[in-house]
Amino acid sequence: MSTATDYVLGTHQAEINRLGLQHQVWRPHVLDAWSRAGMTRGSKVIDFGAGPGYATMDAADIVGPGGTVIALERSPDFVDFARHAIERRETPWVQIVECDLMDEPVECADADIAWCRWVASFVTQPQTLVEKLFGALRVGGIAVLHEYQQYSTWRTIPASSQIDSFVAEVMASWRASGGEPDIMASLLPLMTDFGFKVREVRPLIFAVHPSHALTIGRFPQLDLGPPRLRRAAYSKYSPAAALRSRSSGGVKRGP
Repeated sequence: MSTATDYVLGTHQAEINRLGLQHQVWRPHVLDAWSRAGMTRGSKVIDFGAGPGYATMDAADIVGPGGTVIALERSPDFVDFARHAIERRETPWVQIVECDLMDEPVECADADIAWCRWVASFVTQPQTLVEKLFGALRVGGIAVLHEYQQYSTWRTIPASSQIDSFVAEVMASWRASGGEPDIMASLLPLMTDFGFKVREVRPLIFAVHPSHALTIGRFPQLDLGPPRLRRAAYSKYSPAAALRSRSSGGVKRGP
């Protein structure tokens, strides 16, 4: 398997940079979820599908030298980036494990918290992911997930046919590779079947101005996405310009 082409947007440096920007935009919501789950000094945390390790490093800062963070990631490019970050930051309580969550065993157990962000939407066997999440936690441990429920709500007002078409094609590409963008509706029942008790479900819904960080954070995805979708015989649209044109404007109050 070539992980350089297996991820929708790749694993090259431009995608690593994009994921860093995306993490900064979502970071307040991540830290809030972790705090509500009880992550603190000394916690043992497993990061499922850690990517380049941005969330891993935040977790390392929270748990401190008395804790443990184990990051599981299948991309050699992402693993290499994360390992270099550990060396620079001198955080030996972090372990980066190259691991395909679908095909390889997760040799971690007794974790206080399992963190999983935007992984279930992409895997071909979500039941396997849930089983490994459950097995990695101690009794009473908590799984914290950020996943999509209705990806098609990524829209603009006024509507943009280019952006709407791009979103539809992104969803089609995920489904063609065995994923499901609107995963939460099936993921929650699956988790209860495996023995999880759902403590909280909190929707994250944003209506923001085009100049807001949540919108600006989409620009790299719009730049990188269409060329890769075209190579996969999906997208013929270039929606980045449509979104950027809206970010330069505003709504002026009338007299």
